[in-house]
Amino acid sequence: MIQTSKKHILVIRLSAMGDVAMTVPVLKALTQQYPDIKITMLTRGFFKPMFSQLPNVTIYEPDLNGKHKGVLGLLKLYKELKNLKIDAVADLHNVLRSNILKFYFKKSKIPFYQIDKGRNEKKALTASKQKKIIQLKTTHKRYSDVFEKLGFKIDLNEIPKNSKISIAPETQKQLGVDTKKWIGIAPFAAFKGKMYPFELMEHVVNELNNTGKYKIILFGGGDNEKLQLDTWQNKYSNCINMTKRVSFSEELAIISQLDLMLAMDSGNAHIAAIYQIPTVTLWGVTHPFAGFYPFNQNPTNALLADREKFPLIPTSIYGNKYPKGYEKAMETITPDVILNKIEQVLYN
Repeated sequence: MIQTSKKHILVIRLSAMGDVAMTVPVLKALTQQYPDIKITMLTRGFFKPMFSQLPNVTIYEPDLNGKHKGVLGLLKLYKELKNLKIDAVADLHNVLRSNILKFYFKKSKIPFYQIDKGRNEKKALTASKQKKIIQLKTTHKRYSDVFEKLGFKIDLNEIPKNSKISIAPETQKQLGVDTKKWIGIAPFAAFKGKMYPFELMEHVVNELNNTGKYKIILFGGGDNEKLQLDTWQNKYSNCINMTKRVSFSEELAIISQLDLMLAMDSGNAHIAAIYQIPTVTLWGVTHPFAGFYPFNQNPTNALLADREKFPLIPTSIYGNKYPKGYEKAMETITPDVILNKIEQVLYN
């Protein structure tokens, strides 16, 4: 443990979007409870808007495909960071790159603490034999544990809410003006094992659209996802696809104004949680017990695949590994169950 007089902390979490989003409530608690701390966050520049409401947090973007590539490139990065007068390092990633940086910082006797990812517990949770189905420590708690090692104990129950972000006039023109409730839908995930079948999600969209009560705002990533969601926008009068139509900052502004987000076990769920938006999540071959449940969300908002029919769930932490037939696990979450949950969250 270092002395809390050490005020400038380097925080490392390079990717992926959901994992970076999960650092936000933890850093919010840290900077609120220790207002004299200065944080330099080593992460992708694209993620910078997520930290816009955090005091004393500066983003430092590495050039991992250019001048900071490889061992010598990371040496250059270390020297740049050291020149910022870093007092200690909280590594929330614990991968090869950050371990190389650890070697350099240790030589300078700068305290360097890393996340315990709980690999053995997660291996037991996803095992096909002698599986241990228990709730593991949350990723948010694993992050906060690193700061506690540095001498900064964090109370994750005492975090001020993030404010809603004003939507730019040009974006507002695209969204239009009405009195409908806004439902965000992010139907994609990195792996098929945790993505709800597209045709079943369209059934959900169709039913929500037909009520006339909701503006359905669609979120995706690349060109292919945009094209897929454009078909829904063209087909359903209350749907609007924001994929690749606005900046990431504007996406965050829209998300901050939602009445509800429907998402997979994916980054958009964690982003919605930053703004305390009620978030309904769908889980296929992954499971909230692995510790990746969105921050401070009602546990009953997680809709899970049927473990009686698919007893090996969770089959993996990331949804990338599952036995034959388990790609159908999410079909046990029926559209009616999702629609009922949305109604319950919005009106009860």
